[in-house]
Amino acid sequence: MHELSIAARVIDVAARHAAGQGGGRIVAVTLRIGRLSCVSPEALRQGFALLAEGTPCAGAALHVEEVPVRVWCESCREERELPGIQRLACPACGAAAGAIRAGRELDVESITVEDP
Repeated sequence: MHELSIAARVIDVAARHAAGQGGGRIVAVTLRIGRLSCVSPEALRQGFALLAEGTPCAGAALHVEEVPVRVWCESCREERELPGIQRLACPACGAAAGAIRAGRELDVESITVEDP
């Protein structure tokens, strides 16, 4: 379960950010997770809650924004959002998808720190 190592890294990043802001308690962390990242948001939330105990993230909310997969279709000459990740083909014309434009993200979008 690689979500635990991801949760540990998110906690580390958030704690260092909070220390740089004066050491306040972390209220919330928001992540952007692409559908192709193979990260389970629920497993990540559970790991975060478990590992956050005793850190500045204890009790913090973990918000996850799921990013859909978007690809460039050479045939249509347009970017398209895929309805799922099972088939990497343009949903409009059926052509094989070109470049993946979104869906691999695993980013810390924001960290909310309470004033110390």
